[in-house]
Amino acid sequence: MGPPTPPTPSTRATTRPPSPGRDARVLKLAAIGTLAGLFSGLFGVGGGTVIVPLLVIWLGYEERMATATSLAAIAFIAAFAAGVQGLYGNVDAGDAALVGIPAIGGVLAGTWLAQRVPGRTISLLFAAVLVGSAVELVLR
Repeated sequence: MGPPTPPTPSTRATTRPPSPGRDARVLKLAAIGTLAGLFSGLFGVGGGTVIVPLLVIWLGYEERMATATSLAAIAFIAAFAAGVQGLYGNVDAGDAALVGIPAIGGVLAGTWLAQRVPGRTISLLFAAVLVGSAVELVLR
């Protein structure tokens, strides 16, 4: 009897997206991060509107992996951006807590739902939200 075989990755967890080459990949990730930071500082958005689409388009990520990777990156971006905005006196900590704490429940529900909805459906729903937001901004 030989050594036990290592467990195989879950069918839910996808393999790494195809790599175009280490240097090109690093440059693309750095460009995505720079754009996300710029959009976060300027508009308060970056993850869903910049990181997710570019991870999918430029690096071939699957929708769920792009979303999860974006959320991990946003933790760094949001912490730094909130600190800088706080230095300018632009943060209302009480209101941030009243929005942020219930959002945890939304994250749990959204993550649960995302695991059960086809990736294509998620993409279409996201596109509809972006189009609706754009129309709302134009009509204001």
